[in-house]
Amino acid sequence: MLEIGEDGRTWLLSGPASSYALRLGEDDALLHLHWGPRIALADAEALAAGPGPEYWAFEATLDGHEEYPVEGGPRFVRPALSVRTDERRGTEWSFETYEADGDELRLRFSDSGLGITLHYRMRAGTDVVERWVTLANEGPALEVLRADSAAWTLPHRDGWRLSQLHGRWAAESRLVRSELTYGEKIIGSRRGHTSHQHLPWVALDADGSATEERGEVYGCALAWSGTWRIAVAQLPDARVQITGGVGYDDSGLLRLEPGESFVTPVFAGLWSDGGFGGASRAWHAYQHAYVIPDADEHRPVLYNSWEATEFDISEEQQGALARRAAAMGVELFVVDDGWFGARTSDRAGLGDWTPNPDRFPAGLKPLADEVHALGMQFGIWVEPEMVNPDSELYRAHPDWVQFQPGRKRTELRNQLVLNLAREDVQEYLWEQLDTLLSSAPIDYVKWDFNRCFTDAGWPGEDYPQRLWVDHVHALYRLLDRLRAAHPGVAFESCSGGGGRIDLGIMARTDQVWTSDNTDPLDRLAIQHGFSQVHPARAMAAWVTDSPNNQLNGRASSLRFRFVSSMAGVLGVGGDLTRWSDEELAEARTWVELYKEIRPVVQGGDLHRLRAPEGGLSAVQYSRDGEIVVLAWLQAQHYGEPVAPVRLRGLDPAATYECLETGEVHRGAVLLHHGLRTGLRGDLDAAVFRLRRM
Repeated sequence: MLEIGEDGRTWLLSGPASSYALRLGEDDALLHLHWGPRIALADAEALAAGPGPEYWAFEATLDGHEEYPVEGGPRFVRPALSVRTDERRGTEWSFETYEADGDELRLRFSDSGLGITLHYRMRAGTDVVERWVTLANEGPALEVLRADSAAWTLPHRDGWRLSQLHGRWAAESRLVRSELTYGEKIIGSRRGHTSHQHLPWVALDADGSATEERGEVYGCALAWSGTWRIAVAQLPDARVQITGGVGYDDSGLLRLEPGESFVTPVFAGLWSDGGFGGASRAWHAYQHAYVIPDADEHRPVLYNSWEATEFDISEEQQGALARRAAAMGVELFVVDDGWFGARTSDRAGLGDWTPNPDRFPAGLKPLADEVHALGMQFGIWVEPEMVNPDSELYRAHPDWVQFQPGRKRTELRNQLVLNLAREDVQEYLWEQLDTLLSSAPIDYVKWDFNRCFTDAGWPGEDYPQRLWVDHVHALYRLLDRLRAAHPGVAFESCSGGGGRIDLGIMARTDQVWTSDNTDPLDRLAIQHGFSQVHPARAMAAWVTDSPNNQLNGRASSLRFRFVSSMAGVLGVGGDLTRWSDEELAEARTWVELYKEIRPVVQGGDLHRLRAPEGGLSAVQYSRDGEIVVLAWLQAQHYGEPVAPVRLRGLDPAATYECLETGEVHRGAVLLHHGLRTGLRGDLDAAVFRLRRM
């Protein structure tokens, strides 16, 4: 809901539990008033009528109070906007007008022909505030050095604790919390994609006092799949301000010629008084409603052939795996890398998106038809943004890759990055992928991105820096175009695992590959971090072979592997030709169980009952009176009994039947005394289904 003061200079956006207020001051400075519990318009106007920012020698009055600090004038904070022309640098903007369009507020400013519009929108039914900026140039050509999507201002508190998700390949999305000290904390990516190192999300709680279910939590998440930066600054007066947007530094994003415009991605913010768990559930509900395509449709159980076959594949071999997968109850069979061009290793073939004639003599259609006849959907792996030097595409168009003239073209994983900012490259990929998806009944595409930008040059382009931004926009356009032309095809975002996970790519894909690390114990911490902001409906997780041959050689039971993967979108990736009849039969029972609990796991509310910090961990999903609890025991020490798991979100006056044991439990008992899991030993796991009676 959007409300406007009588003088047209105070604006209040409100959701079910929170409000966001801002005010245009007497000197047309745009000031932040409130972000937190829901207030009335009269409260916002009272805040606006109160005393203004105090002045201190050597400090700027506006610092920490402005909604969107620009470069120039009496400001010392990090600017959200920095532009320059041939004659001047910085911004002296003036307010022009505001527009209210449904739940969206637009505030228009101008400076020497540059139009600057700040957008605000609080999505209906959520407490998520979406913010972004439009720059429209009607003056002389200018260079945009920095254009953040928003600056978020937090209220005065005695101190703050910062939560973030960090990692690396095979160890993504690990949660860390630390005291916020004076100065700036900067996270981001200078790699051309979201990166394994950080997810574009932060959360802050006052004095480190929030728990999983109690306390105020402020969170921000950026919807951008390229290079990015979020800066969290504790200013000299103890105020905290968060800026974030496209690009890692201020070296230049793009040039705007007269008549051109630029729209930043959304930087979304959320306040919750329900602790970290309440904030997570609010983020999940927002993504279900407004971000993830067809989020109300359940994702199928998939089988992926990569770990079974790697590059040594054939139509006959894939068919044999498909028959075993179908007998297990799998619903989607995916052929991974190695089906195209001269792709017998990672040294050749990328860029040539036609089936290898030796491996698939009649193309992919015969295998796809066989998979469909087995009752499964059919999917493939692609990596369209990359090219091997040993490929027909590179031999024909060596100028289509990113490179610096006069410098060596750096290869990582024996591949180069296509310059997707080029229109001819975009059109080539569209033609290749459209033809591919039209050639066979393909239902699913795993879209990979296996190397970072290193030689991001564009010889012959007047402003080569723009490829960092244009690459991402071209990726979005290509995905949007393919989805429109092939509406029955689902897409998964992958980047060597979790290297491209953000609200921008999730708006165009049906799920994401969380990590290349499929060890079920490591995955618990990765999935715990992922769940801080993103829902189980988007989190792909595989059951693979034991011992884990990809990473650590750890042995674990089929039970532990399945229950770990059932916390998200269940998949299987082991070599089924080596699984015994007993293992295949057990796997089928787990797949059947997952299908029963899938509506609750993929569509329900998540409660993290115990964090995976050693010992016992557990999560709970709730939907329409159905409860699913997944519990894991890492190790039992000294023969001590495992403590019961206290559930959350139940009606204390209601009774709940456990479908596994037939026992009937009082809600109050489950909330305060817990559910006994019966777990023991090392790497044990269990699933519990409870139904409100």
